[in-house]
Amino acid sequence: MINTTIEVLSKEEIEKIHLTTLKVFMDPGILVVNEKARQIFRENGCDVDDRTQIVKIPEHVALDAISKAASSFTLYARDDKKSLKMTWDGEPHWTNFGTGVKACDYLGHGKFATRDSTEQDVCNNAKICDWAEHIDLHHNSVTPTDICGVGDDVIHRNLSALENTSKHVVGSAQAADMGIYSEIMTVLYGGDEEEALKKPLFSLAGCPTSPLELGDSICNVLIEAAKINIPVVLISMAMSGGTSPIHLAGTLVTHNAEVMAGVILAQLSTPGSSVLYGCSTTNFDLKKGTAPVGSPELALINAAAGQLAQFYKIPSYVAGT
Repeated sequence: MINTTIEVLSKEEIEKIHLTTLKVFMDPGILVVNEKARQIFRENGCDVDDRTQIVKIPEHVALDAISKAASSFTLYARDDKKSLKMTWDGEPHWTNFGTGVKACDYLGHGKFATRDSTEQDVCNNAKICDWAEHIDLHHNSVTPTDICGVGDDVIHRNLSALENTSKHVVGSAQAADMGIYSEIMTVLYGGDEEEALKKPLFSLAGCPTSPLELGDSICNVLIEAAKINIPVVLISMAMSGGTSPIHLAGTLVTHNAEVMAGVILAQLSTPGSSVLYGCSTTNFDLKKGTAPVGSPELALINAAAGQLAQFYKIPSYVAGT
């Protein structure tokens, strides 16, 4: 099963989504609310309207930037044997997923209690992932509500995970913390700044805002993370029928435009920087007003997203059911 291949898009369909994405880059364009990011786009030949914050990316700019994205890189771990080689056409790796504010305690057969998640849950989940041989890297799965709003809680959450697993950690993104992350990695490498810069022990996950927006936070993360060689997982979470078209093909265009706009920004800022093509896009449940992450539509969309990432020769990070 580990090498099972699922192709839901034909080559012609992939090409059509790609060409439509290039059209979307010019009409209607991408809403970029970050002034520094808009300036980077402007300096590289994009049409930028500061009043509307709309950036229009010409085809030649888009294709040139995409061609510079890293097609392979390593996600390093404190235990070097657990470091992962990420390539656009490599074997799959497995992780846990999610960032929620609830934890579920097992009370007995068929009995569970749901409560607010805590810092101890972050630590426990990291330990479980470290133990589980079929989980290759750890994604912070809960938010510690007991320390939210108290000091640098995002940094503390990422550090708690790093301290409790020897595997690579995908943590929460916050551009203002880059200097501190650099210091943390230097400490973990025994003061060796060069090694810390060369072999980052964690990645940062961030999301565009659907439809077709690069928010202030993700722009800053894409620009600043590359300066200290931290990979960024760009995860679109469009909802078919909610924040993207009801038809899955249209949703894939929206999703692709959001992710690739982020990839382009990263490459215009720091050519060759490491970005993973992420996807947690699903359908919108019109009756219940929810985004069902276990739906058949999510499986189809994320399988297609993996194919699109391969088309661009970029490593992917997609959801499963």
